[in-house]
Amino acid sequence: MSAALPSVYLIRHGETEWSLDGRHTGKTDLPLTQAGQDMARDLDPWLAAISFDAVLTSPMRRAWETCEGAALAARAEISSDLSEWDYGDYEGRTSGDIHGDDPGWDLFRDGAPGGETVLQVSQRADRLIARLIEIGGTIALFSHGQFGCALAARWAGFAVGEAVHLTLGAGSVSLLGPKPGHPAIPALIRWNGGPPSALGEARSEAV
Repeated sequence: MSAALPSVYLIRHGETEWSLDGRHTGKTDLPLTQAGQDMARDLDPWLAAISFDAVLTSPMRRAWETCEGAALAARAEISSDLSEWDYGDYEGRTSGDIHGDDPGWDLFRDGAPGGETVLQVSQRADRLIARLIEIGGTIALFSHGQFGCALAARWAGFAVGEAVHLTLGAGSVSLLGPKPGHPAIPALIRWNGGPPSALGEARSEAV
């Protein structure tokens, strides 16, 4: 990355029935649970303190409802590049269930049979990063767990396979940006935190 780096607030959608059960949710368009709606509303006072130059959201209902609960939907632009990994044949299944049939399966190494490959997700993340750099400034992204981890890996210059070491909780807020004091070096400034991390508070989850 050689262009000026933006500050990117990466927000994973709130809880759904399938996220609560640990079921892989790609194209299945589930709404938030009541707890997920509460998570989204809890974001509002924290994100309201930030002046965003752009707000982008996945087209999936769970991401849009999170954006709406955070009071940012009125200015949000839908971007299909923020969609969750297409899990193909493994849609709706838990990792434990999948490993019963395919013990060695690793999404970030193997991709999803009948769905997206690792290369496809990596290219999608790179395309999104290029757009974020073009937009510049401070940006809010409402996205998903596995794609969010892949995006963070590519932001930091790692292969998507390294995202296996990352996790994003429902309703979490992370911050991708330039390393402090090094404006051209991309870094994970805060990771998988609660809403207070959006204001830059030190948390044990921070990278």
